[in-house]
Amino acid sequence: MHGRKAYELVKEFADGEKGHLKIFNNELFERVIEECNEHHNALQSLIRKMQEEGLEVQTARNAEHYGALIHHLSLIRNKRCLMAYVYNRAEIIRELAWKVGLLHELPGEIQEKFSDSEEQYFKDHSKSLKSYMSQLSLDVNVDMVPPKDPYIKVRVLEDLGSGIILSDKSANFARHSMHFLKRTDAEQYIARGLMEELTG
Repeated sequence: MHGRKAYELVKEFADGEKGHLKIFNNELFERVIEECNEHHNALQSLIRKMQEEGLEVQTARNAEHYGALIHHLSLIRNKRCLMAYVYNRAEIIRELAWKVGLLHELPGEIQEKFSDSEEQYFKDHSKSLKSYMSQLSLDVNVDMVPPKDPYIKVRVLEDLGSGIILSDKSANFARHSMHFLKRTDAEQYIARGLMEELTG
């Protein structure tokens, strides 16, 4: 059936957890592209046939015209589904670059879900953001909402070891230890899941 694979591709993305990526479905993506090529070839063949018969492609209303219309609409629908799949994944990747990628490499379990072009997009986007921030001498990645207090209390979730130097002190960040840190220092570790903010 026309458009079934493209529908499956978009549905796979839509069924995923919001803000999280599944592994890029390269096999299904390529099958949709193959289907697009088949529709394009069939469309061109029907248009050539009409031209050979001396019929006006725009005004003729015969079987070839309606067949070409079906292939044309199927081709457009498949392209829109492919674009929706790529665009929505790119939005999540862009968010990851803002949250995590500016400071460190992404964890392997996230990177393995990227296609090759998505991995390059993530690197290029992160590089552009870093360049912009260095020109401004401003970290636009922190304090998206103005904080009530510049210091927060955090608990270390993973053993980070000692010798980590922050803006105003260095400390031993052993697992389950608690610290009172500047929000700007702690946010990079909170975003990566290495610390959690303690409230109340």
